[in-house]
Amino acid sequence: MSTELPPKFAPAAARLKRVVALGASAGGLAALEQFFAGLPANTGMAFLVATHMDPTQPAMLAQLLQRVTALPVREAEQGLRISPDHVYVIPPNKSMTLTDDRLQLAEPLQPRGLRLPINILFDSLAQAWGARAVAIVLTGMGEDGTSGLRRVKAAGGLTMVQAPASAQFDGMPCSAIKSGCVDFQGAPEQLAQHLLQEATEPLGSAGQTHDPSALSARNLDGILTLLKNAGRHDFSRYKRSTLSRRIERRINVHKLDSCAAYEKLLSEQPQELDLLMNELLIGVTGFFRDRQVWQRMQSEVIPQLLAAQEDGYQFRAWVAGCSTGEEAYSLAIAFAEAQEANPLRSASSLQIFASDLSADAIDRARRGSYSEAISGEMSAQRLQRFFKLEQGQYRVVGSIREMLVFAKHDLNADPPFTKLDLLSCRNLLIYFTAPLQNRLLQLFHYSLRQGGVLLLGSSESIGRFAALFEPLDASLRIYRRRDNVGGKVMADFPVRAKLHKPPRSKETLLTDDASRKSPSLQTAAENLLLQEFAPPAVVVNAQGDILFINGRTGKYLEPAAGRANWNIHVMARDGLRSALDGGLRQALAQQAPVQLQGLSVQDGALRLSVDISLRKLPGADEAGQALLLVAFNALPMPTMAAAEPANATALAGKPTTHGRRSAALMESEAELQRTKQELQLLREDMRVTQEELQASNEELQSTNEELQSTNEELTSSKEELQSMNEELQAINVELQTKLDALELAQSDMKNLLNSTEIATLFLDKELNVRRFTEQAKKIFKLRDSDVGRPLGDLSSTLEFPDLQTDARETLRSLASSEKQVPTADQRWLSVRIMPYRNLNDQILGVVITFVDISASKQLEAKLQAAQRAPASNASATAGPVAASSGSSGAV
Repeated sequence: MSTELPPKFAPAAARLKRVVALGASAGGLAALEQFFAGLPANTGMAFLVATHMDPTQPAMLAQLLQRVTALPVREAEQGLRISPDHVYVIPPNKSMTLTDDRLQLAEPLQPRGLRLPINILFDSLAQAWGARAVAIVLTGMGEDGTSGLRRVKAAGGLTMVQAPASAQFDGMPCSAIKSGCVDFQGAPEQLAQHLLQEATEPLGSAGQTHDPSALSARNLDGILTLLKNAGRHDFSRYKRSTLSRRIERRINVHKLDSCAAYEKLLSEQPQELDLLMNELLIGVTGFFRDRQVWQRMQSEVIPQLLAAQEDGYQFRAWVAGCSTGEEAYSLAIAFAEAQEANPLRSASSLQIFASDLSADAIDRARRGSYSEAISGEMSAQRLQRFFKLEQGQYRVVGSIREMLVFAKHDLNADPPFTKLDLLSCRNLLIYFTAPLQNRLLQLFHYSLRQGGVLLLGSSESIGRFAALFEPLDASLRIYRRRDNVGGKVMADFPVRAKLHKPPRSKETLLTDDASRKSPSLQTAAENLLLQEFAPPAVVVNAQGDILFINGRTGKYLEPAAGRANWNIHVMARDGLRSALDGGLRQALAQQAPVQLQGLSVQDGALRLSVDISLRKLPGADEAGQALLLVAFNALPMPTMAAAEPANATALAGKPTTHGRRSAALMESEAELQRTKQELQLLREDMRVTQEELQASNEELQSTNEELQSTNEELTSSKEELQSMNEELQAINVELQTKLDALELAQSDMKNLLNSTEIATLFLDKELNVRRFTEQAKKIFKLRDSDVGRPLGDLSSTLEFPDLQTDARETLRSLASSEKQVPTADQRWLSVRIMPYRNLNDQILGVVITFVDISASKQLEAKLQAAQRAPASNASATAGPVAASSGSSGAV
């Protein structure tokens, strides 16, 4: 980054070494005093102070700070031009920003408790002063300042944070440290000393004697080669100025005196390569960045896309460089709201492919979980509808998450996603050189469907490719694909470069020649056996480049039209490509062989059933990459003419021979493979002719090379007032006490339910299991994982088929019911079904209790038997008497 200031800056501002912005929550007076007490009167820097202040009370911060520093301290005023060795304090109930070298004050847009004055100041500082900016976060609660630090770091500025151990409230410092964008942390007086040390050295150095310009040539090439050889990424097509600035930041962290020393450190410590990779891939994103862009997208662009297609159409979108996913989720939310406003397109859907080079960023995006800071980036209605608050984190709801597919993807080397209706690549092209930008714009044109929309960042444009895209809104960087370009432009597809083999020595060449001239009998026999009896096979590297071929592989591989390309992904015939893609990745990730069975490939009129075996070879190639052996084993199948009647017969339900059933099965599998190919978007259209890479030795000066940070309002932390600090601590203690009491009450309730020895089953309104006691496991075969299962799916010993019917009737009538039910193990249970009511008297389900009444049933049976015994005895006695009297009468 250039450190020269534009002519519009006043001479006083031009003498500024740096502009330092400090942010602290209410209660940060002590930290500010410690910081300014350690500064001399001639620092050559201007200081801006933003705190969370009571908007209804007059500010005394400027007078308090003046007592401990020799620097003039004053309250900021609208349009005031900053000067070296001055301190400017934010007024109450104002947001303070910096435009060029003038202060700008405005009324806060957010209500109290949602204002983030520190983020707002840091954002404007990064945009106005770039590498001369310094952002410092001091004590405070919440997360204010974290996103602003990211923007300052992305702009090449210096970021520092008060050490949490020395902070009265460590919320803001801890949040900043977790973001991974902090250059230095320490006590306030240590921050002041580190700032003075940085100010006495040239920008971008830490006392080094090396020439920064030298880094962009020999040293930079060496560092980029180390990154590429280690498998991180090829940064050769990134802008040299951006790479140099961020590499120098890592040199500063290690306090090295030369670029060569840092290159040596990278060679000795591989973990530093990962840290450097993260430094080069800093992502700055947020929900609904650039409000005007998203308003236009929702009001016009997305509705037009919906109206142009029939109901039920599946739209496809690609968010390139999605970072941690906020941009992609914003698009999904905007589509859901636009679709809701158009009921005629309620059956349409959107699939978003979100890609990024950083695996860590993709993992975070897949989780879809964000801090409470996003509450300031969107309305409360959106937050409530599209997010769920779980353990202090906002998680994207399932309906939005299902729209997105996240994948690690390299724009420079990987095939693009195609057949897109919308492509968003915002503020990513500015990091690339002009030749790569031009190639990507042509690639974007190819990836979009007819009438597809391209969305670029505020610092980007289509440049000389106006023939490919027509502007829908040039100021907002929204374009539509032109279709009448004819054959003027051919997309230049990315392809991973083949590894260059190192030149062999003369001794090696002589040895190879000798071995070729005098092969042994064993070698000749082995070669003959290999050619005659071994299956056709190829040896490929990790990228799929074919290094060795054995046997005739023409049935499975064929050269693609156009420029010669010996890559197995390009040469594989239809039916094999997608399976090979997944199989190669699986074989590289494990040691065991991978078997792909039952694949189908067409060879003229004959369709073959192919089994493919993939296994990792011992050792590696010259570049240290793994090698794979891919062997083909095929059995002939009936021709298509014979297979089609077999399929028709099978569908009609008529008896078929085993061969015809196999043919029908293989045909179905072939169709399945062709369907899977649609999902393998990273390999789509690899058969398109590869043109020569555009070679250009001149790098154009790219305008707007610095990331133009927007002033979107990222808010999440609550406004902290000095008068409320002790009260907040007391509330936290009370809350913790209540949580402990709640946990104890839950334990008591669990023990109470278990001690009653009454089996209890809690069901929700859909009669799914919510909770159960230990005794219920004796009646139902329940496990902890059965929570959420329907009642009808549970097996039990009850002879009670009407249990679900009675439960639903209880939900309908809200009347309890009780029945005595036998069990399969000769027991009797009293089953009582009652509605489940919460504290607000809402019906949330039913509660079923099971009381063992076997003993009472047995006692009842004995009593009934005892009652029947006297009656039977009486009748037995009366019988003989009657008979005797009858005999006497007869006599």
